[in-house]
Amino acid sequence: MAACLDNSANHCIFLTSNSSICHKTNYLCKIISNLEFCCTKFDYPCKITPQESNEDQIWLKIRQEAKFDAAQEPILSKYYNSTILSHNSLESALANHLSIKLCNANLSKEALYDVFVKVLLEDNDIQHALRDDLKAVKERDPACTSYVQCFLNFKGFLACQAHRIAHSFWLQRRTVLAYVIQNLVSQVFGVDIHPGARIGPGVVLDHGTGVVIGETAVIGNNVTILHNVTLGGTGKVEGDRHPKIGDGVMIGAGAKILGNIKIGENAKIGAGSVVLKDIPPQATAVGNPAKLVGLR
Repeated sequence: MAACLDNSANHCIFLTSNSSICHKTNYLCKIISNLEFCCTKFDYPCKITPQESNEDQIWLKIRQEAKFDAAQEPILSKYYNSTILSHNSLESALANHLSIKLCNANLSKEALYDVFVKVLLEDNDIQHALRDDLKAVKERDPACTSYVQCFLNFKGFLACQAHRIAHSFWLQRRTVLAYVIQNLVSQVFGVDIHPGARIGPGVVLDHGTGVVIGETAVIGNNVTILHNVTLGGTGKVEGDRHPKIGDGVMIGAGAKILGNIKIGENAKIGAGSVVLKDIPPQATAVGNPAKLVGLR
């Protein structure tokens, strides 16, 4: 069902004959495109969000897997019910799971849940990135046997989703809350991502332990980062001082990429490498200091 946003436009152009009822004031909405709707009264354009769609296949699959696992291991039935099956959306389940993981004596689960779920339900970009991240881990991590396994147990995935929430607060200039979430994630998951860093969808933080990503780092789409990777500064400059990682890059375990340098699309950085200069697209770089050993 579409969620309406107010708009001052005074007319609609209906491009298809399909329609949907918009839950805000029950206006009749006409589909303009895959995500855009237009409502006949007051012309509210609407956007379908993944959790409102009847075709949220990732969430349906997670629920199926949870039911199967609970049947196989009855001792886990209560756990799967509280983390997955009692929730009506992937966003609610994630907010609940993260709030349990990150709460402490001074910051309650309930308080964190309220903050997390609000962001997750309102931010379409995070909703789509969440699903892309799940699919990426399932497809690119041989150790991942199911979506529900990733969702519940892979701390690299969970740290990334918590960062997406913290980054949303960073963009809203709620920096104090963003830093608190960063600190909690660092303590609980061993992953330290500055809330200012930008991370595209489809990212895999494999294992996640020891990953450090600086404030002005930018990570493109479908990037894979193994454990103990640092995307940091050289300590010699201020301002924009962290790496820019292109789409489809693979960064091996223990690699250090330092400074405001660019790693081109689909490049590979070998394990333990120290990269201080730009790496062109399709290249493979290894060593300390890293040198090119081939181009794809």
